[in-house]
Amino acid sequence: MNAAQAEGRRGLWIAAASFVLWGLMPLYWHLLKAVPSLQIVGHRIVWSAVMVAAWLSWKQGGAWLRDVLAQPRKAAMLALSGVLIAFNWGLYIWAVNAGHVIETSLGYFINPLVNVVLGVALLHERMNRVQWLSVAMAAAGVGWLTWQYGQAPWIAIGLALSFAAYGLIRKLVAVEAVTGLGIESVYLFLPALAVLLWGESHGQGGFLDGWGLGIGLMLVLAGALTALPLIGFAYAVRRVPLSVVGLMQYIAPTLQFLIGVLVLHEPFDRSRLIGFVFIWIGLLIFAGEGVWRSRRQALPA
Repeated sequence: MNAAQAEGRRGLWIAAASFVLWGLMPLYWHLLKAVPSLQIVGHRIVWSAVMVAAWLSWKQGGAWLRDVLAQPRKAAMLALSGVLIAFNWGLYIWAVNAGHVIETSLGYFINPLVNVVLGVALLHERMNRVQWLSVAMAAAGVGWLTWQYGQAPWIAIGLALSFAAYGLIRKLVAVEAVTGLGIESVYLFLPALAVLLWGESHGQGGFLDGWGLGIGLMLVLAGALTALPLIGFAYAVRRVPLSVVGLMQYIAPTLQFLIGVLVLHEPFDRSRLIGFVFIWIGLLIFAGEGVWRSRRQALPA
């Protein structure tokens, strides 16, 4: 095995570990159920900001911050992406602790298809008939769920749209993944710290004292659990073909779905299963078309 193959295999394992960690996160947030969701998000932002900023400053000094802030357009777009990811985190954590893990998995299942639609609508990208079919199947599944339950799956739609919009902005901003997270964290740090201090002063916080040392340490660790998968993903995506990464991204929502059904015992009847089957078929078509296209493009090489 040569060095490139070794790097590729290492990248594959790190990508898998990142997606598995993301998929198991509902169990972690469920252990923090006694903490208000807004406080969890605040701690997640504050501690991830401290850890990522410390890492970047150790590796690059202050250049990572100066270089971006010297470009107003890039800095403004990262401020917007920071707001989007904070909203996504907040909705996700609230949904998990309110008993909607299955619906959060639905949001991340349909996210790749929302990415494609945004690419067509805003970046003037083209979709072929197979891709349109996959989107239509997923839309049919969402429509079925809406009809059966009398309302749209707003949690799933909110998660998919916010994360797709976040991904779109990060696609348009030429910045390293970890550096981008660091800049976003700088923007969010003071508002998140203010939320935590307000909660502590108004009896809604209990860091270390009220919730106990164990919960306090878990809130600090939430910062590392935010940063590590993204750093791992950034490492792996440079060493693993994007078609492989695209298939591996379904590890996370699959684990979330299984946790919701098998561990947390959320209701999942036949009507909901039918909607999910439509969406899964759409994803299989979409993923299969992507693999076929990538192999076809690789043939001349």
